[in-house]
Amino acid sequence: MEEQKAQNQSQNQGSVEPTAPPLPPPSPPPSEPPEYPRPKLIFHTQLAHGSPTGRIHGFTNVKELYAKIAEVFNISPSEILFCTLNSHKVDMQKLLGGQIGLEDFIFAHVRGETKEVEVTKTEDALGLTITDNGAGYAFIKRIKEGSTIDQLKTVCVGDHIEAINDQSIVGCRHYEVAKMLKEQPRGIPFTLRLVGPKKAFDMIGMRTRAPKSTEGKMVNGRETLRLRSKGAATVQEVSVNTKKSTNTTVFSCPCRQQNEFDERAMKKVDDLLESYMGIRDLELATTIVEAGKDKKNPDDFAEALDSVLGDFAFPDVFLFDVWGAIGDVKNGKM
Repeated sequence: MEEQKAQNQSQNQGSVEPTAPPLPPPSPPPSEPPEYPRPKLIFHTQLAHGSPTGRIHGFTNVKELYAKIAEVFNISPSEILFCTLNSHKVDMQKLLGGQIGLEDFIFAHVRGETKEVEVTKTEDALGLTITDNGAGYAFIKRIKEGSTIDQLKTVCVGDHIEAINDQSIVGCRHYEVAKMLKEQPRGIPFTLRLVGPKKAFDMIGMRTRAPKSTEGKMVNGRETLRLRSKGAATVQEVSVNTKKSTNTTVFSCPCRQQNEFDERAMKKVDDLLESYMGIRDLELATTIVEAGKDKKNPDDFAEALDSVLGDFAFPDVFLFDVWGAIGDVKNGKM
């Protein structure tokens, strides 16, 4: 018995339990394409009234652009009223908007003389077109010939509207300022506090007026940096929109026809914004076109617009005119 027990123990000790076969080594992760560093986009800038040339980079929106310019020239960003491209003059045709050509020269117009003007409305519209710089300053973009404001020779295109009746409007968007001015009653004087851009000696005494031709998009057949209010800036290739160019390659793409529709529609809506509200804003016009271009009827368009721009409370007549303009562009009538 003892011998049998010992034999069983010896067999148990010599037995080896079977093991699972080894797992194959994990496959290496798929190789990702190498990341190439984006080229540093460097822009040249000057103060419009005169300064050395500075170099700036690393901005994605207007506020960051102003901060970079201010850092180069050792001034406060709040000193900058607006910027123009490739011209030191107060030329609203050259006003910096949502995109900058990679070869464009940026001129910053800073605060100059402060002045107060008493205005008395003789009709509903003052004859102003107002825009803003995207950083809290609303300013005059156009003065209608023969209007109430046109009679006041101290008021100029490019003047920042700082206050109405001593109420500061710094930080207000252009449409808010336009609404305040529209609500001023007829026959009762009110005061505008204006800040003009600082002028160089050769500009003193000039009363700059926007030309009668309509503003167009800056399209020049090369890459542009598109600034965005939300998200990062992007570099885009734009095509030429002039008959004089003979040495530019135009790239065709499936979205070109859609882009042409968007541009025509945005231009028309921007014109309607000026007509009804006294403002010009291609970003706002873009939002309106995007809300309406795929809608089937005015009611759907009004509902879509209200969902994204309800604070504006656009009048019905404006909505119908915009709907008609978008339809005309779709049908090739514009």
